[in-house]
Amino acid sequence: RPHSHPRHPHARTMLPLLLLLLPTAHGLEMLGHPPTLASPSLGGRVTTSTFVLEQPRCVFNDVRGDPVIWLVVALPEAVPNFNNSVGPGTPERAFQGFPSTAPAYMTLNTTLPNYPCPKRPGDITVLRVGSETSCSGDDTRPTCNGPLPGPGPYRVKFLALEGSEPVAETAWSEPITLRTAQAPSSIPVTGSRHSAGMIALTSVLSILFAILLAGLVAMLVFWGSDTCGGSSTFSKPETVTVQRYNTHHVYDQPAGRL
Repeated sequence: RPHSHPRHPHARTMLPLLLLLLPTAHGLEMLGHPPTLASPSLGGRVTTSTFVLEQPRCVFNDVRGDPVIWLVVALPEAVPNFNNSVGPGTPERAFQGFPSTAPAYMTLNTTLPNYPCPKRPGDITVLRVGSETSCSGDDTRPTCNGPLPGPGPYRVKFLALEGSEPVAETAWSEPITLRTAQAPSSIPVTGSRHSAGMIALTSVLSILFAILLAGLVAMLVFWGSDTCGGSSTFSKPETVTVQRYNTHHVYDQPAGRL
């Protein structure tokens, strides 16, 4: 069997290398530098519907042309088969369909001059993902930066497009999980076995008692001032003089004249 073995023993070794070089052959530059969350010192870095990323400063500087840089937000299971050729604004990349009919969406588009390197003094170098509420249900705004629909997790990357052609991208971020809201009854109370509802009821009753006590004190003060004012008014009663009238000119006349 002269043809039972491949003519080139290293053919199998070269195949994975060719697959890795395939994006570069199509003009797509892999930049590494996966997106990262902002500093933990930033308040509200992760909420129930948003998270804050560091801007991709000094990441796309060597990319030629004038590309538009997009943020891609995807479910983790959509990452392996993500297609860069499906552009923003299409039904497959619309925020309004995420995640039911669109496993990923594209938002926060901007040009490279908005990510200068190094950053200028006073520049805000973070991006809040999920901050727009007005367009979340507007189908005419498929690139809306709307609130995220659940705790996730989510993975993100930055993708540069020259027209509709992908030219550069970062690596995908690590999974980002949002906070979850807790019901009041599930909030633990340190140092006490009372539930949150009991604490709330106690607080309301305490406020009502304080208002009632304040009203009682005000009433006592008012009565006290009124009593003091009354005693000063009648402490020196005026002398009342009653004038007596003599009506003899009526009944002392002789009966014959009446």
